[in-house]
Order: sequence, then C-alpha cells, then structure tokens
Amino acid sequence: MARRMLICGMHVHVCIEDPELRIDLMNQVRYFLPHLLALSASSPFWQGQRSGLKSYRLTVFDAMPRTGMPEAFTSWEEYERLVTQFVRAGVIEDGTKLWWDIRPSARFPTLEMRMTDVCTRQEDAITVAALYVCLLRMLWRLKLRNQRWRIYPAALVRENRWLAMRHGTTGALVDFGRGEQVPFAELIEEIIDLVAEDAEALGCTAEVLHAREIVRRGTSADRQMTTFEERLAAGDSQEAAFRAVTEQLARESV
Repeated sequence: MARRMLICGMHVHVCIEDPELRIDLMNQVRYFLPHLLALSASSPFWQGQRSGLKSYRLTVFDAMPRTGMPEAFTSWEEYERLVTQFVRAGVIEDGTKLWWDIRPSARFPTLEMRMTDVCTRQEDAITVAALYVCLLRMLWRLKLRNQRWRIYPAALVRENRWLAMRHGTTGALVDFGRGEQVPFAELIEEIIDLVAEDAEALGCTAEVLHAREIVRRGTSADRQMTTFEERLAAGDSQEAAFRAVTEQLARESV
C-alpha cells in the first residue's frame, strides 16, 4: 500500500481555538466536503489509464487504515478518548495518524480539511479554501443563533463523496433535505447564497464566486480528459495522448 501512495491531496487548516467548537463544526461541515471535492477533482488517471473517475486519488488513499469520513462525535472528550484508546493499544503514536477526510489537527488548533484533490490552477485552489472557511463561519453564525446544520449519518455523506469522485461537477449530488439528486451547478448556487454574508465579512466574495467559473469551464479532471480524448481522436497513441496530458498539467501548474 505504501508503494501505491503516489498521491497528493490539498489540506486546508482553519483556526478554531475552542476544541468543543472545533468538534461541533466538524460534525456539521462534513455534509459539504463532497461539494469541495467535486470542485477540486483533478485525478482522472491512474498508472496511465483512464480510471472512469474524476477523483481517483481517494480510492488509493482509502486502502490505508483510519481514512475516509469520520463519524460524528458528541464532544471533544469523546474524540480524545478515541485517540487515547488507539495510542494505548499501540496502533498509532498520536492523532496525526488519523487520516480522515477532516480532523482536528493534532499539531495546531485547527480543523483540517483533507478530502480535496490538488487543483492545478491556483485560483481554483483559493476558491476551495475560501469556500471551506466561509462554510465554517456560516455554521458558527448559526450556532450563535442557537441553530445548526442537520448532522447526517456518515453513510449518507459517503454516498455523496462517491458521486463527487465519480462525476466531479458534471453530475449531481444528493440533497438529503429534499431526498433527491440535484445537479451540482444548482447546489453550488445554493452554497454561494448560504455563505454570501461570510464571504463579504472575510473579504473573499470574488474567490467564492469563482466556483461558478469552475463549474462552467470544468475542473482539472475535465480538462485532462478533454486533452486525452482530443489527442486520441487526432490519431495519437494512448501513450502520446497521456504525454500531452502531463505537458498540459505542467503548463497549468507552473
């Protein structure tokens, strides 16, 4: 498994000093992580082959223990008790070995989001980070009003995680409140409306609105697949077409 771990994810830390608040917001923001994954999707290939997914990276990482979507915790004490049980059993050295899609950082007073792919365009990466911090601020605002986002079972959120891995922004995710799949383009508009006040307060409205552009022109995964298929249609071999994809990635990243 370690030899297969040739992947890189994008981690975003948001400082939340109060550990109880950190756990509470982690429980709620899990709902939105598949939406962020869809916007960041940039791993449609594996070992030079089309994977059929927009984000294949997570299928590699999921082979490791203590990965994926964490369950909800009732308190910071319950979370610490779990870490202590692992450490006492000699399974892990500390909380840094909990490799969930989102976790309280063991080194900093932050809530660390780890689900997203590495975007190959800087402006896309900034949008994902801006949306994440705005979502947390939105949930914090709800808490100040004695409200909260409904905490859905991890199994349901994992289903959206899979849909985001499979289709990126071109498909649909489940709106669990409505009980049906909704096109991603519609869902991102709802999220933009949800966090509009927070984006303004944090000075990142333009970055949040850029999510519409990602949906309009496609993610890195979409561009990679377009390049690959165009080169094949032009008569290139699969190896040559894949080389064209790597050259495109190098140009975008630099």
